[in-house]
Amino acid sequence: MPVAPHAFFLDTPGGPRFCQLYAAQESAPRGLVLYIHPFAEEMNKSRRMAALQARALCAAGYTVLQIDLHGCGDSGGDFGDASWQSWVDDVAFAGQWLQARGPAPLWIWGLRAGCLLAVEGAKRLNTPCSLLFWAPTPVGKPLLQQFLRLKAAGDMLGGQAKAIMEGLRQQLASGHAAEVAGYALAPGLAQGLELATLKPAGAVQRIVWLELSTREDAGLTPVATNTIASWQQAGVAVHSQIANGPAFWQTTEIEEAPALIEATLAALAEPSDAAKHPIADGEVAA
Repeated sequence: MPVAPHAFFLDTPGGPRFCQLYAAQESAPRGLVLYIHPFAEEMNKSRRMAALQARALCAAGYTVLQIDLHGCGDSGGDFGDASWQSWVDDVAFAGQWLQARGPAPLWIWGLRAGCLLAVEGAKRLNTPCSLLFWAPTPVGKPLLQQFLRLKAAGDMLGGQAKAIMEGLRQQLASGHAAEVAGYALAPGLAQGLELATLKPAGAVQRIVWLELSTREDAGLTPVATNTIASWQQAGVAVHSQIANGPAFWQTTEIEEAPALIEATLAALAEPSDAAKHPIADGEVAA
């Protein structure tokens, strides 16, 4: 039978955060996994895949905690009140709470913008941990631009998209929130996302970097390979792979990517292989 999560509110210094805990049945779990969701509507599109992966990890002996960040999902606060710092605070607090459950290796699992928060959380925790990246963006600026374009696309008349984008940026720079696709985007959140990067930080021991594509000839982007190289140069073992499947966080209908779930389970189960044979720059694991 599928694993049923335990739903509860985690009392953080910033307020209640809705969580779901998939507790491994083993007395000593193989690992502790903290899931950090993506940004805005991508979170809702990704809920099914996140749940499927959490169940699969739990069945494989891992304990998984999923948290709705400040102002997101069923957590306390409004999205418009959230800042990048409050989200980093949530990640760090949830990581500490999960680690207190027992001595098992900690993984911070991020999807899209959640990868950027995973790095910030690892830096704040400053304890040995590993990172699981799903469809990571090496820098946050393109994610912010993509989000702001939703406003430009909705209001665009003729060739005014550039002017609309500039107006949004000026609005945020002046300290005022911007309304985009039903979300009130606060300046502190926009600035934090724009400046976020996947630069080496914290006591990270290992990274599993997984991307998705429906193309058979898909490869990692130059930015991705350069980012991976920077982590390897910092002494971190990196396993990178492209799994077959749709970009479920942005599809019209709710989609699944079974190959991504299997790739995740396999990569987490074989840390020694990644450490001995790190993926070369630009190489795609089979």
